[in-house]
Amino acid sequence: MSWKKSAMVAVKVEVGPSIMLHSGAWFDFASPHTSDFTAEDIAHGLAHICRYSGQCSRFYSVAEHSLLVSDVAEGFEFEALLHDAAEAFIGDITRPLKQMLPDFKRIEVAVQDAVLKRFGIASPLPTQIKEADLRVLAAEQRQIMPPGTDGWLAGLTIQPAPIVVRHLQPETAKRMWLDRFEILRRERIVKGQSQVR
Repeated sequence: MSWKKSAMVAVKVEVGPSIMLHSGAWFDFASPHTSDFTAEDIAHGLAHICRYSGQCSRFYSVAEHSLLVSDVAEGFEFEALLHDAAEAFIGDITRPLKQMLPDFKRIEVAVQDAVLKRFGIASPLPTQIKEADLRVLAAEQRQIMPPGTDGWLAGLTIQPAPIVVRHLQPETAKRMWLDRFEILRRERIVKGQSQVR
């Protein structure tokens, strides 16, 4: 077996730069909008990715962070739950490194757009979600990062959100994310906001 064929076990390159998802489907980074992914693929990925490049006090998943932002973003809970959904496929790259990778940012935008469209969410996301994200960021940094990490708050009017980081295990974070997703999905359908599948 050639190295290229053996590499196809987890990464497919002949059709496009693709990865196999937890569900067994392929996600094509060159064509994210036509990729076959599910809410469970997103939940599984987010629940197993640690924020802050793993440099926090204990494991803290992107899924738990997304749940907290959803709690804070009143009126935009569903959109907030999915605000970092692209990271389920591309990982959580720290902001300083991301600024050095313009191609990565372009890919991230395309993947996030594919996720939002898949679940009937308009792009770009409302500014209220970014505000909620920053408030959660400020609060979580004070709880799980070394002193001084939140120094960027100096001179800003951002009020840390009243949240508590619980350091949920991946299985728990995944289940809670999916439960929240299903509740909010049904609410949107009842309100006639989208035909989320």
